[in-house]
Amino acid sequence: MVLCLGNGLCEDQSLEGGNVVTPNGIAGVIFDMDGVLCDSEPFIREAATRLLKERYGLSPQPEDFLPFVGAGDNRFIGGVAEKYGVRITLPDDKQRTYDIYLDLIRGRLQPFAGVREFIAACRARGLKLAIASASDQRKVNGNLAQIGLPHETFDAVVTGSDVTRHKPDPQCFLLAAERIGLPASQCLVVEDANNGCRAAKAAGALCLGITSSFPAEQLRRSGADFIAPDLAHVPEGVL
Repeated sequence: MVLCLGNGLCEDQSLEGGNVVTPNGIAGVIFDMDGVLCDSEPFIREAATRLLKERYGLSPQPEDFLPFVGAGDNRFIGGVAEKYGVRITLPDDKQRTYDIYLDLIRGRLQPFAGVREFIAACRARGLKLAIASASDQRKVNGNLAQIGLPHETFDAVVTGSDVTRHKPDPQCFLLAAERIGLPASQCLVVEDANNGCRAAKAAGALCLGITSSFPAEQLRRSGADFIAPDLAHVPEGVL
């Protein structure tokens, strides 16, 4: 099949099992959210810092959070607390963190460059789209509302509330692929975190690493097949 896009370019694509498949074998794109669709990492780090100060008198440093990026908010908050010898109370402390976070992002959280255009291009190609975030549904819903991407933009939205194992375990990506009716091997995962890249490769998917949170070399070592600074600068040949 030859598909002509709105920019006047045409490209060969095939159908496999009723799905459009790009020359790279991709029929669906699964997006992480934080650090991929929006620059939310500074806000959740600030919210967690305030929570840990408010309830435990801790003053964590920004670098304390790096090992836990992409591993779910239980570990993002709890892992830092454990470094300082404190065990947080779940789910109460996480919900308080979300209270602070949702207040911080109001009117301030924006989509990254190229997000809307990349999603539109994927839709023009007939690809299926999903979100697979380690964050809970409450945070994902708040992010989508702030950046103006309704749930209907995607064929499936998987959150940390839907899974029992978090990245680097591949459960969220396998579930997202299942919900859009594809094998993970026909999906491109877009990730910004080392934990997320490892999970994508464990699921058997191709992985595009976005360098918003970690440098390119770290993402490559974690399994990223492609690297880009954002979705406005995706290398040719990814899809």
